[in-house]
Amino acid sequence: MKNLPLLFCGIFFALAFSFVGLVLASHIQLGSLTRTTETVTPSEDDPSVMLMAEGEPLYPRLESGIVKQGKDVYISMGCIYCHTQQSRRDGFGSDIQRGWAPRQTVARDYITQDRVLLGTMRTGPDLAHLGGRYAGDSGRDWNHLHLYNPQIVSPGSTMPPYAFLYDVRKIGNEPSPNALTFPPNSDYAPADGYEVVPTRRAVALVEYLLSLKIDYSLPEAPILEQ
Repeated sequence: MKNLPLLFCGIFFALAFSFVGLVLASHIQLGSLTRTTETVTPSEDDPSVMLMAEGEPLYPRLESGIVKQGKDVYISMGCIYCHTQQSRRDGFGSDIQRGWAPRQTVARDYITQDRVLLGTMRTGPDLAHLGGRYAGDSGRDWNHLHLYNPQIVSPGSTMPPYAFLYDVRKIGNEPSPNALTFPPNSDYAPADGYEVVPTRRAVALVEYLLSLKIDYSLPEAPILEQ
């Protein structure tokens, strides 16, 4: 028992050093990160202080309401188990060469997110810049078809279909404005007189996917001209 105080001190210092190294050091390094403009200039008074440009938008962007709803659907559907949201820099992978993103992701890219969905495995491609690769209405249509059945736009894909996020119903007096448009002679198109319409969850999920963009430069990670 005479060594009990020494044992206690050893355990205490081991936990303390672990806390300082893993938690406190990370907080000091990353806790001060804020949103920033793409253009930053050194202060005249202190060149080590970088000043943001007035009038420019701040990045990373804040998530809108429907995007947050879509993120909840993304989590509930288990997308995180097959897709990452982290673009690796040159020398540590071929993400940029594949066109998955125009630059690597860094810690500042995630500071506005309550839950960061980095992922651990890439059964499918990285999604950090999916909204940049499939933009606008055409990107929206592509993502809905891909969710309904990936084979429509990505033959041979191992991703399962999420057709339960869509309603197959009889066409009324006129087709629904948001009904899916299938390629000609598609084997996955509904029967004549029927249409496939995304549910609220499908709409929110696609809006979340389209919000995933790395189309802005950060001081520590600029987008370099190709």
